[in-house]
Amino acid sequence: MTSPEFGVPFVKAHGTGNDFVLIPDYDGSIDIEPEAVAALCDRHRGLGADGVIRVVRAAAAGSAINELSASVSDAEWFMDYRNGDGSVAEMCGNGARVFAQYLIDHDLVDGAVEFEIVTRGGICQISIEPDGLIKVGMGFPAEGPTGDDPVAVVGGAKFTGPAVWMPNPHAVVFVDDLDQAGDLRTAPTFAAGGDRFPDGVNVEFVVDRTEGATLTADMRVHERGVGETLSCGTGACAVAIAVLDRHEISGPASVAVNVPGGQLRVERSSTGEIWLSGPSVSVAAGFLNPDWWKVNS
Repeated sequence: MTSPEFGVPFVKAHGTGNDFVLIPDYDGSIDIEPEAVAALCDRHRGLGADGVIRVVRAAAAGSAINELSASVSDAEWFMDYRNGDGSVAEMCGNGARVFAQYLIDHDLVDGAVEFEIVTRGGICQISIEPDGLIKVGMGFPAEGPTGDDPVAVVGGAKFTGPAVWMPNPHAVVFVDDLDQAGDLRTAPTFAAGGDRFPDGVNVEFVVDRTEGATLTADMRVHERGVGETLSCGTGACAVAIAVLDRHEISGPASVAVNVPGGQLRVERSSTGEIWLSGPSVSVAAGFLNPDWWKVNS
């Protein structure tokens, strides 16, 4: 997909302000090192983004998906997602919607309104809603290490909440005001529960605004490997699960999660599967300067 004259192609897109650089690499010929990811995501010296998504056919993804089940052969496209610092993440809910939108825009799913994609968290179902929102099957909450609930420390104050794996690890912290989260450019520290997250954790600070049957929450998030972002799809799912548990709701339900970049809808089905719905916006497309790519890749 590269061109000697124009360099590596890219697309810039976002889902509720959670922004990504997508690199088309259908045949798996581009090896994107962590340093190249960090350079692309640099908001002053690169394109600027919360993460990078490589668009690659599952059959060409090689070792990136070898650990997944054989069923990956049923889905053609693999979402190779990296955090802004170059580290690998299991899944990204907003990124999955952006990825799906890319496949639709570039006629890679033959006009389908339902299809599957492969992620490091497994197979994800994609559905295009009548209102244009993209709905992603996020699977079921995963089992994480047992132990004490997380106790996050911000400016000497301590806040507690449950740990949820979607499958990324999340610590959901309930507060009275989102300002209590402080500066989320750096990760909150933990007084307890921190040993449950050997690979780091996303931390959501949440104000529960549920009134009666209307389940609503506001959240801010620190994403591991990134910092504070305007939105986090797996984080919104973790928040919804925590809100449902808080109100002792065990059956199907829908939670509206307000993030700084907009609103996401999280639904739990009768089987317990979690679905995430929200917008996807394509911002720009172009080619990376070949000289810049040579230096930074």
